[in-house]
Amino acid sequence: MHAYASDSFTSATPVAAPLRTRPVLGLPLVDGTTDQAIATLMTGGARRVYFLNAHCANVRARNSRYAAALDKADMVLPDGIGVELAARMTGKGLTENLNGTDFTPALLRAAAARGQSVFLFGAAPGTAEAAANRLALAIPGLRIAGTRDGFEGAADSDAAIDHINGSGADILLVALGVPMQELWIDEHAHRLSPRLVLGVGALFDFLADRVRRAPVTLRRAKMEWLWRLAMEPRRLAGRYVVGNVTFLARAAAYAAPRLRRDDLAKRAFDAVASAALILCAAPLLLMVALLIRLDSRGPVLFRQVRVGENGAPFTMYKFRSMHVDAEARRAEVAAHSDRDGLCFKARHDPRVTRIGRVLRRYSLDELPQILNVLRGDMSLVGPRPALPSEAAAYPVHARERLDAKPGITGLWQVSGRADIGFDKMVDLDVAYVRSRSMILDLLLLAMTARAVVSGRGAY
Repeated sequence: MHAYASDSFTSATPVAAPLRTRPVLGLPLVDGTTDQAIATLMTGGARRVYFLNAHCANVRARNSRYAAALDKADMVLPDGIGVELAARMTGKGLTENLNGTDFTPALLRAAAARGQSVFLFGAAPGTAEAAANRLALAIPGLRIAGTRDGFEGAADSDAAIDHINGSGADILLVALGVPMQELWIDEHAHRLSPRLVLGVGALFDFLADRVRRAPVTLRRAKMEWLWRLAMEPRRLAGRYVVGNVTFLARAAAYAAPRLRRDDLAKRAFDAVASAALILCAAPLLLMVALLIRLDSRGPVLFRQVRVGENGAPFTMYKFRSMHVDAEARRAEVAAHSDRDGLCFKARHDPRVTRIGRVLRRYSLDELPQILNVLRGDMSLVGPRPALPSEAAAYPVHARERLDAKPGITGLWQVSGRADIGFDKMVDLDVAYVRSRSMILDLLLLAMTARAVVSGRGAY
């Protein structure tokens, strides 16, 4: 009874904005941002909400009752790098990691702004109360309707339900662990008064500081599982070491028959070739990094959000070829673009550094995008990765170029790069999307070497 929209963007339930989904191991997961999911939940677009990570997927594979409960959820949110990798195995990644530890407090901030209340049910005695106190301090205006532990407090389901319903809570957080919390919600949902019920796993332990979260750096790298394994190796070794390998093997077996042979070959080639290129080009990469640092102040790498396959945003890496104030100065040079259409490009851009002109002349500034290829955000060959502002302004016929992963090189690269106007670039990219194959990719890679040496359109 999924109440949010599928890939076709159709839904019988009115929501703030249609939520796209992506199938991971046959289960439709939300493919959207935190704000989009919260807007849907706040307008009644779903009631039962669960999270899926690699461990949950392994439990689902061997527990038919838990699998059935997930199938009846109104919304399932992706949690962790394992689920992201499984989605990428089918050639389509997920927009955002919506893990419960970060998502639920964001949801409660939106609830507080609407004067709604929350009930915390689960975890060891005292943990729910400590978590509630922490939430009340962190989210001004949040109303705590009540708390109840998941041990003696959960022993009598009738008493627990009476307590929850009697509190008048708008939102119920159930932290009984996987799969117990989903089974409990599935069994008692029809008797529960809160309009929104979420299974939140170990959230209360994190909020109450019973379990330490990973440093922000590890969280951003989606490696929080590694921190938890280091903190509790004996208890979690089976879940994270054996479990992660099992999950990825299961995800690969599921994805393989659903991909075209050329898609499988392309991803395998991208992964092997990008890894080899990073190793072989390491001395060159280090030398370029040193020259950039010596030439001008600022970071070596330039990071920018670009639009990837199916419109999903990702962070693209390049060697910095401009001064650090380039974005702030964009408006002053925008009128001097040498390219027709939406995409700005100036032959004599004053924001480009001395070493930057050399890097652009030989396309060396693009080398860090090999990391994007290894991660699966990009391919070696594909359409040019667009800026969000460009993609938002695309005419209808141009949107087809988003049906493939963006590439470091492509038809536009070997045909003149920045000398090509927007309309012609779109025509070339759409032609590639419609006729892509491994043979075409290998041909374009060979032609790219000649284009780089000639330097045509490189500025």
